Amino acid sequence: MSRIPDVGNPWLDAGIVSFSTLRYRSDPAYWRSWYPAHWISESFPGQFRNWFYSLLAMATVIVREPPFLQNFGYGTLLAEDGRPMHKSWGNSIEFNEAADKMGVDVMRWLYCNHKPENDLLFGYHRGDDARRRFLIPLWNVYTFLATYARLDCWEPTFDFDPAFPEGPTPKSNNLLDRWILSRLNQVAITVTNTLENSDSLNATVAFEALLDDLTNWFVRRSRRRFWKSEQDADKNTAYATLYHVMVKLIRLLAPFIPFVTETIYQNLVRNVHPNAYESVHHTTWPLADELILDPILEEQMALARQIASLGLSARNTAGLKVRQPLQKVLVYAGKTRTMLPELVEIVKDELNVKALEFVEEASQLVTYQILPENKLLGPRFGAQFPKVRTALAILEPAKVALQVQAGLPVVLEIEGESIELAPEEILVQTKPASGLTVAFDKLATVAIDTAITPELRAEGLARELVRRIQAMRKDAGFNIEDRITTYYQTDEELGKIFQSWADYIQAETLTTKLLEETPPSECYQESYQIDQHPVTIGIKR
Repeated sequence: MSRIPDVGNPWLDAGIVSFSTLRYRSDPAYWRSWYPAHWISESFPGQFRNWFYSLLAMATVIVREPPFLQNFGYGTLLAEDGRPMHKSWGNSIEFNEAADKMGVDVMRWLYCNHKPENDLLFGYHRGDDARRRFLIPLWNVYTFLATYARLDCWEPTFDFDPAFPEGPTPKSNNLLDRWILSRLNQVAITVTNTLENSDSLNATVAFEALLDDLTNWFVRRSRRRFWKSEQDADKNTAYATLYHVMVKLIRLLAPFIPFVTETIYQNLVRNVHPNAYESVHHTTWPLADELILDPILEEQMALARQIASLGLSARNTAGLKVRQPLQKVLVYAGKTRTMLPELVEIVKDELNVKALEFVEEASQLVTYQILPENKLLGPRFGAQFPKVRTALAILEPAKVALQVQAGLPVVLEIEGESIELAPEEILVQTKPASGLTVAFDKLATVAIDTAITPELRAEGLARELVRRIQAMRKDAGFNIEDRITTYYQTDEELGKIFQSWADYIQAETLTTKLLEETPPSECYQESYQIDQHPVTIGIKR
């Protein structure tokens, strides 16, 4: 990281001085210009009843005005074991030691990602969790962008303004681009509002949700756009979008993790634009581009992700690997009957199915059996419990199941009296329709057709071969852009898969020649059993 130049004392430059300095000023007008204080801070246990209360009492008596506008109070810092830190207990951590070992940005995130009125449990395990949950994924996205941009010699081409180094919002017809740009600007609004209300916790919650969207959906779903060899408009738009998102994101994050964001800024901005401000902390606060907010797209994308997640859960329940193609996925999502065609294609690709169909009723996918939770309802109703069980049994199971999934109570009529049962007091047992495996939550019910035809099985074997070759490339130490020659030896059935799926295998593994020969000695080679078929594969650059 480049050395940030000395800019003097920022607190004095901003006109913020200590109370010890103020007390030597006798000019009442000067004092009045500092009153009331905008923001004060002290711990609840330590000073709440002393300093805070005395300020309020004196201000009420003397000037009848509030002495401060914001009062930020916080709990106590404790060790990870929940006890106060003491050297004799072995749970004490000195600040400089923690800063060196844990990292100051990790420490800052721990403090910000916390309800201030609660006691904070501080320690290295919690620091590791914060690093793993947020700092490492953020760095991985930055590394992904920097690596591929360097390979493709890509640089941003917009007219550069040092105050807004991410440039104007990119124009794109790609659904993923429009979605992540909408999400970014929605988070910009949220973070601005939360910081104006001294609420760092909800700001970090918004950041973590956006980072999950960025890493586990946008980047993962856009990888092929960055991998493809041609430098077409779609690839350039993918770069422009990710660059814009990353630069604007680190500017929003700069008050929270100043050192990591500074390092990323120096590489993504200063290395590209020498006339950029020397530090990310010199740029203006990023404002939301409200013209590109698209709440309908965000809602539809959230549904698509939920369907994909439930579908993967259903596949896992059935023991079907994602590499094995399936015929279709069936979805019940309340009143929703359609999705944007691009989102349908994304879900089909995520679940590796040939078709996606919406159904009118959840009962087309699953049948429900509704039972009372005896351990809860028996003690609650005593001798009336049999009547409760009978009243529950006559209700329509599908409607009860939907209410329970939505977290809503269920109302029973017993001898003219209405009785309300909480969702946790009702058991919902499900039985999938024949040939289906089902997963559901309060938003959707998703069923996977588990029938595997010979054609689907052949495609699944081809995908498995691609996975093995990709793993071999990595184990052999090849670069991501290296073209290779692939040799194979196998039985007749798997040999037909190599031949009929040759174009797909070559395109996915950057294979220029796919040869049914004994791998030469200079090849990196491995032998496998794939679905009971023996195969030896060799690769070389």
